[in-house]
Amino acid sequence: MKFIVNFLLILISSASLFSAEKQYVTKELLEKVVNKYGEFAKNRFNSLQKTLDANKKSNVSEQLKAVNDFYNGVRYATDKKLYNEDDYWATPAEFLGKDRGDCEDYVISKYFALLYLGMDPTKLYFTYAKSTKFKEKHMVLTYFQAPGVEPLVLDNYNRKILKASQRKDLIPIYNFNPTLLKKGKKKKSHKKWDKLKYNMRMGKI
Repeated sequence: MKFIVNFLLILISSASLFSAEKQYVTKELLEKVVNKYGEFAKNRFNSLQKTLDANKKSNVSEQLKAVNDFYNGVRYATDKKLYNEDDYWATPAEFLGKDRGDCEDYVISKYFALLYLGMDPTKLYFTYAKSTKFKEKHMVLTYFQAPGVEPLVLDNYNRKILKASQRKDLIPIYNFNPTLLKKGKKKKSHKKWDKLKYNMRMGKI
């Protein structure tokens, strides 16, 4: 799995699949899901919306747990098996539609779902680590309550939300926050991320 430091924040707009101004799962999206994946897949998206609706007014801990639990119900599969590519970044709709994905797909989907719930984006970090258990590189989503405070780890390997110090199986490499990246002329680009942004704008499922 490859990862990038120049991950850019997408502000969900009317051109995106999801919008904070309306339901996360729209009627238009559900129609596309049924056409491509069938009625059973539609149930997964409806379940996601119900989970989000039930936690709009919940506290941070409850929101983190609800989103983490929901997406950890999606089964793991490698990009090679799903897309015949070594490193493919699925949109949140592709991830849930296929009901399969690898670590960065879990992180991306959890991130956008938490943003929809109103989570402060400056507290959510994408963390790149090495899994000593599986002997491979891995990505997790981390939540920092405040600068300097030990973060909580949202992971698809270990489904419990634990403090970073409790995850002895992860060796952190680096993390970053999408909202704190340089913009303007110094803004960086990456082919994988550019393709993901394009796929989301096009509503790829």
